[in-house]
Parts: sequence; structure tokens; C-alpha cells
Amino acid sequence: MAFYYKQGEIPKKRHTQFRKPNGQLYSEELISTEGFNSLYSLVYHCHPPTLVKDIGTPFSVEPKIALKQNMQSRSFVTFNTKPEDDYIKSRKALLTNSDLTISVAAPTKGNSDYFFKNSDNDEVIFIHEGTGKLKTIFGEIPFEYGDYLVIPRGTIYQFEFDGSNNRLMITESPTPIYPPKRYQNSFGQLLEHSPYCERDIKLPQNLTTHDELGDFKVMIKKQNTIYPYTYASHPFDAIGWDGYSYPYGFSIHNFEPITGRLHMPPPIHQTFEGRNFVICSFVPRMYDYHPLSIPAPYNHSNVDSDEILYYVDGDFMSRKHVERGMITLHPKGIPHGPHPGTVEKSIGKKETLELAVMIDPFYPLMITEEAMQVEDPNYYKSWVE
Repeated sequence: MAFYYKQGEIPKKRHTQFRKPNGQLYSEELISTEGFNSLYSLVYHCHPPTLVKDIGTPFSVEPKIALKQNMQSRSFVTFNTKPEDDYIKSRKALLTNSDLTISVAAPTKGNSDYFFKNSDNDEVIFIHEGTGKLKTIFGEIPFEYGDYLVIPRGTIYQFEFDGSNNRLMITESPTPIYPPKRYQNSFGQLLEHSPYCERDIKLPQNLTTHDELGDFKVMIKKQNTIYPYTYASHPFDAIGWDGYSYPYGFSIHNFEPITGRLHMPPPIHQTFEGRNFVICSFVPRMYDYHPLSIPAPYNHSNVDSDEILYYVDGDFMSRKHVERGMITLHPKGIPHGPHPGTVEKSIGKKETLELAVMIDPFYPLMITEEAMQVEDPNYYKSWVE
């Protein structure tokens, strides 16, 4: 988020002497983006963040591609994905291109015995099921059903879940993920007509300084490879920090829908954007109020992008069969639209209680082997009565 925030103790001037009670210097770290040309934060460590004791054997987590090219509408029942104890192993990449990767995860435990760092990608993690805390050097963010957790690349974190029933949908991007530019003024403040504002953001809190030495494993993801690093100091040893680059949360339930007399197109649901893709939130809202309106969406030939819809909860006016955690993929090149009978059925309805996350990438997605294992192979025939 493009607004200033701080936690803990920091010196009056940056890049100046800042000492511990015993007289030793705190170790200052600049965390910057796009070199020195974009958002950054300054973190003050009890120990230098460079104390590497060991590097283990790296292993690949590169998605295994089943289909490089796709020209078929598809559906994936992601709740059929087998839960895993380990957080990294639980992450199953389903759809990918050079701009983003979409994964699901069903971790039964957090990663309390190691820390995780995605050094290549920003992450937006949607919490479909589960509660707990996201722990980082910036502080902790409590999360619950419906939360987006936006984690800038390079952030070391741990998940602490309250229970074993957890379902996540993860979007990774090698470019920054941020609120839509059209909802920001030239200073980065969210405008009055934005569907959410800064008050809705969950900021890191309860900064805890772990002034500890020992063996601390950090699993670092770079170029689809995990590198096991062992550091001599605790990754969360900050006495304080300030700046503009930090993780935050936002609840889909705090997204305020934009409605109109006639059917409004999906851009009104946009919540985040990255390079060559957008993320949208479909939330409960009043239907169109023109006397002759048709609430169900019209048929659409999106000639510029694939369309992915992740179904969270509720009934959908345009679909006959929807399951929680189902992902539909409608590729560019062929039209998609409401199922037979749903258009007439929607007329006269006053509201919808649907809840979903939509992702539109502007370049085609490849489909992984993990996705094909949970595919409904007959989905593309579902428009034929």
C-alpha cells in the first residue's frame, strides 16, 4: 500500500547511529523495490540479516505443465486437492504464465519449524477456510475467512493456523500487486469512489523483537526452486521499522460493490492489479434496478484475456452447478456466458449472495498436471441442454 506506516523504535534520522542499550549498533536494512525507484522500508535488526551458517540442497517446485495451449472451457474442483501437513508441499500450482501463477493449498499445519520467503514474487493469499496469524518481521496480521493477505516479495513469513482445516488460493506475480490505479489519486491515496479505503486495511501489529541467536531455517523460493538456508539469527529480530513496503490484509467482506440500473461489467469488481492481470471480488449486492433489466450477465467474447473464477460461497445466477472452491477457466478465443435457463430465472431478482474471486490474465495460461487431476472433464458441455 502506498502510505507510510511504522512499528517499534526507529532513529530520528535514517542512516544514522542507532544503538542498543549495551552500546552496540542496530543493523539497518533497506528493503527496496524496483532498485531505488519505488516503495521501500527501513528495518532495524538486532543482528545483521546476513549471518548465513549453511545452505542445504535445493529442490524444484516448478509447475509440471500438462497443456501449454488450451482452447477449452474447463472446471477444476480444488477441494479435491489432498491436504498436506507441510506448507510448501501443500501449495499446488494449477495455472501459470510469465505474469502470474495461480495455486491452491490445504495445509493442515503452519510452517512453525521453518520460515518461508518468496524472493521472486509478490503473493496474494486468499483465505477460504481457516483462521490464524501471519507472522513477519513487520509484525503479525490476524486472518480469517475471506481475507486477502498481500505479501510483497522478499518478505520472510510464517503461518500460524488455529486448526487443521485450511484452504487457500494463492496468486503469485513477479511484478508488484497493488490496488487499481484508477482508484488512487496522484499521491497514492484511495479516492472517494473507490470500493474500499485505507480504513479497511489490516496492518501489521504487535511487533515482537526476537533477539535470538541459533539455527533458523529459511526456505527461500527463487526461480521455482527452494533453497534451504540456515541463519544464525532469528529472522524476526527487528526493534522497529518504517516505510511504504510491508504486508497487509484486506477482507473481501469489506469490498463495497458498485451497482447500477443495468448490468455492470466485471471491472467494477476490481480489487488488485499486476502486470497483465487483474484480481476482482464478487460480493453480495443489490441487482440492477431498471424495470426491464436482466441481472444475469450477457454472453461475452473476451478477445484479450482468459477468465478465471474461483467460487467461494453462495448461489450464482449464471451457473447451474457450483461447488465451493471450484475454479472455472474460460479461455480467450471463444465466448462464455450464462447456463441455459439462468437468464430468465434471474429476471425480477433483487439481490445476489454470491462470493467469488475473479482473475483475468491478459496472456493465455498453461494448465498443470495438478490441475488436470481435479478437473471436471465434462464442464465444457454444460451449456448444451
